[in-house]
Amino acid sequence: MNWLLVAAGAAVGALLRYLTDRAVQSRHDALFPWGTFVVNVTASLLLGLITGAAAGGAASPHLQLLLGTGLCGALSTYSTFSYETLRLAEQGAPLYALANLAASLPAGLGAAYAGAAVAATLHG
Repeated sequence: MNWLLVAAGAAVGALLRYLTDRAVQSRHDALFPWGTFVVNVTASLLLGLITGAAAGGAASPHLQLLLGTGLCGALSTYSTFSYETLRLAEQGAPLYALANLAASLPAGLGAAYAGAAVAATLHG
């Protein structure tokens, strides 16, 4: 049962990642990988919220598998972030590569913290 929950969440997360990335990136002419940045920060926020809710007893382990492991795992993409950062550096855009590095880590951590804080506040 657990692997079905993860697989179902991952199927939705992968599709959401693709659609969100394309929608966001199509609105920007910049070299900066805004689509990947948005999906990673969004997944971090959701994972913080889900994990915080599960830790507080407000979400079941099954929901955590479906949404946390499955959906958020497929929605976020460390490998694409790494590749896009490398590509920016190789294509002569080192400032964009550094900006991606400098913005992604604090934004992702901040979003995860915010999600966990919201879950804690709502739970109690």
